[in-house]
Amino acid sequence: MPMIESEEHKALRTAVSALGHKYGRAYFTRTVEEDRPATELWAEAAELGYLGVNLPEEHGGGGGGISELSIVLEELGAAGCPLLLMVVSPAICGTVIARFGTEEQKRDWLPALADGTRIMAFGITEPDAGSNSHRITTTARRDPDTGDWLLTGRKVFVSGVDIADATLIVGRTEDARTGRLKPCLFIVPRDTPGFQRHRIDMELAASEKQFELVLDDVRLPADALVGDEDAGLLQLFAGLNPERIMTAAFAIGMGRFALARAVEYARDRTVWKAPIGSHQAIAHPLAQAHIDLELARLMMQKAAHLYDAGDDTGAGEAANMAKYAAAEACVKAVDQAVHTLGGNGLTREFGLASLITAARVSRIAPVSREMILNYVSHQTLGLPKSY
Repeated sequence: MPMIESEEHKALRTAVSALGHKYGRAYFTRTVEEDRPATELWAEAAELGYLGVNLPEEHGGGGGGISELSIVLEELGAAGCPLLLMVVSPAICGTVIARFGTEEQKRDWLPALADGTRIMAFGITEPDAGSNSHRITTTARRDPDTGDWLLTGRKVFVSGVDIADATLIVGRTEDARTGRLKPCLFIVPRDTPGFQRHRIDMELAASEKQFELVLDDVRLPADALVGDEDAGLLQLFAGLNPERIMTAAFAIGMGRFALARAVEYARDRTVWKAPIGSHQAIAHPLAQAHIDLELARLMMQKAAHLYDAGDDTGAGEAANMAKYAAAEACVKAVDQAVHTLGGNGLTREFGLASLITAARVSRIAPVSREMILNYVSHQTLGLPKSY
């Protein structure tokens, strides 16, 4: 794994940063106040090839990987305007379809995901399952007469369903050999009969909305199944590992934005004849926040490199560690930034107060820090499970 970024990656960072600062935090805040998605930024990012940078060239993408896509999201976040649906549409759904989809699914979805003309949401979390994917109760059964699939179940905290053309739903089918239920992935178009959505009332300020989904005997054609019915967890984690890496990028970008605001303020704000940044009580916590964010980025880059190299096992461990480290670093950076500004840190002018809640999300979703510690303790350290 290269420890120094390539010239191509540096150039990508610079270009995406310029796009992000063209829109900035003020634009992003306005979309939240207007209760709408960041359509203009999404469209321009797509036009410049950033949304599909990880997707195959033969299907309209940039031919890169999660390494490049994570750079895009991190730099937009550092400019104050992260696109949450980048975690979902090109990273999770695009990756799963590119790796396991049929040729028809690839032709139908990948070019549109790459150029931003179509968006796909991802539904896995359920009211009674949470972090335990083995308790997913959304089931898929075949109609013996037609070969169609019938999906029934509920999902919660699904982002952007209102603007998505389809949702990649994680259901469970019965293994004909063992009788046990195994995970499978299905493409469910937004207007499919029996597919209902209800917006969840969130205090979190975000342009992407959260939804509960209800699937009541949703009938899908046989070709709605993505990949092999028997692949199970392999296909699921092909999407979940990029999700963790991209969440890390989201958190690192957010932390960098907050830190930059705090550093600028500490450099200029003068009390008792000296800038407050000259005092170690202010300077040292900001320096520590910077160190933590840089360390988290290194782990994120390792995870992305392993994933792009095809090492799913190594990427799984590193992706979880990266997500954990980035979330902790982000929360601390945002908290210290607000504290540095004092009362100003809670004003709209500086755009930090809304990050307090947003940063907290990175500790919770898509997997809690406690579940990551469980993963590392028994998968990496070999300790017995507590559950």
